[in-house]
Amino acid sequence: MSKEMTQEQRLDYLVEGFKADSDEYKDLETPKDTEGKRRILRSLMNIRMPKKMADDVVAVQDDYLKERVADKGIMELSDIPVIRDAISIWQGDITRLAVDAIVNAANSQMLGCFVPMHTCIDNCIHTFAGIQLREECGRQMDQLRIRYGRDYEQPTAVPMLTDAYNLPSKKVIHIVGPIVQYKLTPALEKDLSDCYRNTLDMCMENGLKSVAFCCISTGVFHFPNKRAAEIAVETVQGWLREYPGQMERVIFNVFKDEDKDIYEGLLS
Repeated sequence: MSKEMTQEQRLDYLVEGFKADSDEYKDLETPKDTEGKRRILRSLMNIRMPKKMADDVVAVQDDYLKERVADKGIMELSDIPVIRDAISIWQGDITRLAVDAIVNAANSQMLGCFVPMHTCIDNCIHTFAGIQLREECGRQMDQLRIRYGRDYEQPTAVPMLTDAYNLPSKKVIHIVGPIVQYKLTPALEKDLSDCYRNTLDMCMENGLKSVAFCCISTGVFHFPNKRAAEIAVETVQGWLREYPGQMERVIFNVFKDEDKDIYEGLLS
């Protein structure tokens, strides 16, 4: 069914499907314009708890998201130049990258961002991967709660590996970065370094040869951008020296001009 539908038809179908799935928003008025419908769909996806969705809705969602991702433009490794030692810097939307793994700056619940239309990377990755990503995160967290107790939350710097679903990457590595509440401390700096080291260890253990790191902890977790970049570069370069040939490419994915300038200064 979905293969014969236009993107606009898929969008209409999904908005109605997600509204019907929601107890609270069944009677929500649907905007007439495409952008308004997209906002409604993303918001309904963002607030939805991890649970089974009707197979026909998931099938349409998958076709819709794959075309949305293709429209944004998929970036292959060959499109991104190496600066030095298998390291690249790339500025843009991490959900466009066709790499073995992208890194998601998650929170300790590990279920993605529930704030409708929030601009954080956690929200963006979950939105364009599709609702299956939250379901898989939920299943993994359920298993961890069985093992460690019902109040379990994912510790800082402990990565979780999932499929990427409708994203061009093969996998997503979710990791909780350190939160700077008052002042930066050596313990917080070590936690951030561990985020990068433990993620690279996970890549090596799972045969993932290329990874794109977001700027872990520099957003709402308030880690100073320049110091975060210094730790990231130092840790990654040290790991690559320790395990030569294990990674074909490590990408520092930045969004802001400020971060691009910082990383370029560190790697020039």
